[in-house]
Amino acid sequence: MTEEYGCGLDGMLRRRADKLAGILNGVDYSEWNTTSNRHLFKPFSATRMAGKKFNKLELQRQVALPVDEKIPLFGTISRLAEQKGVDIQLGALVEMLNSKMQFVLLGSGAPEFERGYRELAAQFPGKVAVRFGYDEALAHRIEAGCDFFLMPSRFEPCGLNQMYSLRYGTIPIVRATGGLDDSVVDFTESAQNATGV
Repeated sequence: MTEEYGCGLDGMLRRRADKLAGILNGVDYSEWNTTSNRHLFKPFSATRMAGKKFNKLELQRQVALPVDEKIPLFGTISRLAEQKGVDIQLGALVEMLNSKMQFVLLGSGAPEFERGYRELAAQFPGKVAVRFGYDEALAHRIEAGCDFFLMPSRFEPCGLNQMYSLRYGTIPIVRATGGLDDSVVDFTESAQNATGV
């Protein structure tokens, strides 16, 4: 309903805002699950969280990061495009990686963004793991093994990865836009119902 994203229909949409409802994408939970998933190193659930820790340690091993359960592990799976806020993330990670943390990326896209992640990995060896392309098994393992999932999209009509993260017990950190804002409840909105940041 903003001029920026309304494509000329924003005025009419604002006038009819009381009649609008958004519909989120759906997730196939028979495929995106933690209890019977051939891609995961070990199954886990809300009542059996030891498997999540095992998945983290094995993910660190797979992507050649130091194996340490106490180091916060952040992940992103994304198309590397301006819409996805890649430049925002690269800038933030330069600051964030000066603290004790790790980051893993799976994605591909614009050559300048791929170069940015390569440079980030070179600048922070042992803290950053980058995999270009798409690997379905690794995507599931990143969702299962990470502590936090980053989605700094400039706009996102819905998004799926934040919903996978919620299912996999990985805290989504999203930009407050579109479907990301609709599907992640921030602590400041409701401490009791918070699902992410």
